Amino acid sequence: MTTTITRATAAARPLSPPRGLLLALLRLHRTALWCWLGLVAVTAGALLWALGPGADAAWAEYRGMGCEGGGATLGCDLPGPALFRYETVVSAAVGIPALLPTVTAAWAGGSLIGRELESGTARFAWTQSVTPARWLAAKLALPALLLVPGTLAITLLHRTLWTSDAHLTHVWRVWHDDGVFETNGVLATAHTLTALALGALSGVLLRRALPALGVAVAATASLTYVLDELRPRLWPTPPGTPSLMHEHPSAHFWPLQLVETGIVLAVAVLATVTAFLVLRRRTGAAV
Repeated sequence: MTTTITRATAAARPLSPPRGLLLALLRLHRTALWCWLGLVAVTAGALLWALGPGADAAWAEYRGMGCEGGGATLGCDLPGPALFRYETVVSAAVGIPALLPTVTAAWAGGSLIGRELESGTARFAWTQSVTPARWLAAKLALPALLLVPGTLAITLLHRTLWTSDAHLTHVWRVWHDDGVFETNGVLATAHTLTALALGALSGVLLRRALPALGVAVAATASLTYVLDELRPRLWPTPPGTPSLMHEHPSAHFWPLQLVETGIVLAVAVLATVTAFLVLRRRTGAAV
């Protein structure tokens, strides 16, 4: 009898608050999770194709047009079908990381935080042995654990493509183009984490889904625009040259990349700390 009672009690014991909260988050946002995994899979597949059969077909066509080895003709400015497919796929693979911060900010502000505060779901969670601070920490930690590996995987594949012998996009792009520059380093991951933090802050401040979504997107887009404009000035150019990206030598890639990444992560930390402070002020001792 005692053994039976003990087993029944153990079976009925609820999940610990942290584990239960994480499982609830996964269930609530499973659609976004599957969309993210699908996006990473499609982008990775596109880059792998560009590294393999796509590059082989494009190079064969490029050589057939007499565009290799200094024998280029005017027709080399007009890509054939294989080159066009290659460039289209690579452009899409570069464009997805560029759009990811905006999408992340919209989702974080509108769905992850704003909608739950607007509907009262968050307050219900706070009555279930989950403090507001722990609730917000889980809301930020779980997406970050999913966003970082996926974005880094895309970055590594893109760098492999950019530095490989099969790479053809140098015909139309250079290392300092915005999409190439951001995707080739840690900046893409930093921007995504900052967008998550800005979305969370917008949700906590406005507590309504649609306004938080709009503000989060506007803040993320503004940050990206400002940094794109400031980028040439983040590292000194050689003496006698203007502060423009196309005078910067390619050796300045990592100094520029790391300085800008530091700025972006500082914004992420500031937005995260502010979100927790605002939540604490509005919930008082419940934090």
